[in-house]
Amino acid sequence: MKKKELLQGNEAAVRGALNAGCNFFAGYPITPSSEIVHGMARLLPKFGGVFVQMEDEIASISAAIGASMVGAIAMTATSGPGFSLMQESIGYAAMTESPLVIINVMRAGPSTGIPTAPSQGDVMQARYGSHGDYPIIVLAPASVGDMYRLTIDAFKLAFEYSSPVVVLSDEVVGHMRESVSLPPLGEKVECKGKVKNLFERKHRTGLAHLENGLPTTDLGEYRRLIERLFSKFDDLKPGVKFEGQKDAEVVLISYGSSYRLSKSAAKLLLRNGISTGVLKLETLFPFPEGEVRKFSKSAELVIVPEMNRGQLVKEVERVCCCRVKGVSYYGSLILPEELAKIVEVLL
Repeated sequence: MKKKELLQGNEAAVRGALNAGCNFFAGYPITPSSEIVHGMARLLPKFGGVFVQMEDEIASISAAIGASMVGAIAMTATSGPGFSLMQESIGYAAMTESPLVIINVMRAGPSTGIPTAPSQGDVMQARYGSHGDYPIIVLAPASVGDMYRLTIDAFKLAFEYSSPVVVLSDEVVGHMRESVSLPPLGEKVECKGKVKNLFERKHRTGLAHLENGLPTTDLGEYRRLIERLFSKFDDLKPGVKFEGQKDAEVVLISYGSSYRLSKSAAKLLLRNGISTGVLKLETLFPFPEGEVRKFSKSAELVIVPEMNRGQLVKEVERVCCCRVKGVSYYGSLILPEELAKIVEVLL
């Protein structure tokens, strides 16, 4: 029987990584993700893994990519400014099809912003932060349990699709403590079973390349490479969860800590006689177009609450056929009562 524990989100991510078999971590502590670095420094060597504190985030992700290329189960963790420094290497990892996990616990920005305040301002950076055309998988935990589960899922997806995977958390989720029943530390989960990465390649390059890894400037080969990188994710099933009334008049589409706010606001709206549903997005990218369209099909109004100026709402607008409105707030969650009032006014 699993024991109940009071655990922090960042601590749950550490346990998820260790149970997923992570054996290499390179990082640089930065608020509000520092507990992940501290936890990996303390625990990873005890499980036979290697922890390296690097001089900065550029070195951190570069070391993780290098370790991945020689077969390690690699991870790094950071927050906003550090995530920006990693972007060039994230594109390199996508191009070289190097499986690794990057956890970004978002904080208020831009620039150094407010290191201790929460934000969801890195959504589009996670998707489009590096240059050129490349696909990426981005997962969004909303609870301590999610931090454990989605960190493990991130490793599975990284190896299944030979790709970097971003776990996009935020300060609220990273620092909250919840009573959870998780598998104990050391209960291993197999993550490399479906590996189809390219360890056998003798040549790995960020240049356009043939399937054997050798560089090419042939535009036809370049087109085939980019199309293949994108098509790898065609069979990926995005993580979504719908709660509430079927054919709801109002659908709240949310992720991360905003999902928790949406759930509470939905209860208030239902109490006031407004049929409401909540669609939780655990996979932000590849964007779950079909699921968003399906669950909003009968709605009169779709609301996307976000702790940013309105980022994912643009993706939702692109696929919905009804009215879509974003609700923005900064540096802190708004109260469910406030969100419910906003929805009633917009309706």
